[in-house]
Amino acid sequence: MLKRTLFFSNPCRLSVKDKQINVLLTETGETKTAVIEDLGFVVLEHQQISISLPLLDELVKNNVAVVFCDSTYKPASMLLNLNGHHLQQELFSNQIKAGVSLKKNLWKQTVEAKINNQAGLLKKLGREYNHVAWFAKNVKSGDVENREGSAARAYWPLLFGAWFIRERYGEPPNNMLNYAYAVLRAAVARALTGSGLLVTLGIHHHNRYNAFCLADDIMEPYRPYVDALVYRLFGKLGNAEELTTEIKLQLIGVLTVDVKLDGQTRPLMVALSNTTASLARCFSGEGKRVIYPVLK
Repeated sequence: MLKRTLFFSNPCRLSVKDKQINVLLTETGETKTAVIEDLGFVVLEHQQISISLPLLDELVKNNVAVVFCDSTYKPASMLLNLNGHHLQQELFSNQIKAGVSLKKNLWKQTVEAKINNQAGLLKKLGREYNHVAWFAKNVKSGDVENREGSAARAYWPLLFGAWFIRERYGEPPNNMLNYAYAVLRAAVARALTGSGLLVTLGIHHHNRYNAFCLADDIMEPYRPYVDALVYRLFGKLGNAEELTTEIKLQLIGVLTVDVKLDGQTRPLMVALSNTTASLARCFSGEGKRVIYPVLK
């Protein structure tokens, strides 16, 4: 089921009543409601938003990812359910016990899927793609040759032009990419917790200060869907230094774009749950393949 995303960019008070989120807009006194079980994400952007603990509790129980933005209006933290599956302990145990060879194989699959989707996007846009696609061939276990990085160095100039450098604090559209990747990261983290997996314990990323290593791993093959959305927006809006509310809403829309997964078309948000469920099966020994989308 496709879940709704609520985005709050104005001062308001949020509370809960009868399993619904109640919104009181403090500037106008207007009230609105939404059924909590229909929600997947709540993004809180404005610094003058108050939210009740009973509402947060209800959101967590329904596996709603709550994204908090900082004073610069960028996604900065998330509230996630740590008890999202009835076999939680067993799934955590399987994940913790996963051997090095399994993790390296899972990362190999992830890198191949990411590079193939990057090449798929370039092909879809009528760009030269064979050079990027070549890097997906013969990726070794654990990607010890760092073909992911080599493919990225070829991919970005082909997508946005030779002038473009992908860096966190670089020129636009880096700002759009950063925002949409943060939204994607939250969506992946939500799907992982829903599948009973520990988002901190990655298969490749392992920064001691990163609480979302597994989300950073699994989001990789989904990044080209963000890139495709940003490419279209950048072509339409140009060098947007400031991300307006309208731009942010369009970037959040990446969660509902259609993706191809195992021959079927489904919204990205739904596809993520299939991907994370297949990952859980790999950890338990019930499967060997992580099901990633294919961008063509």
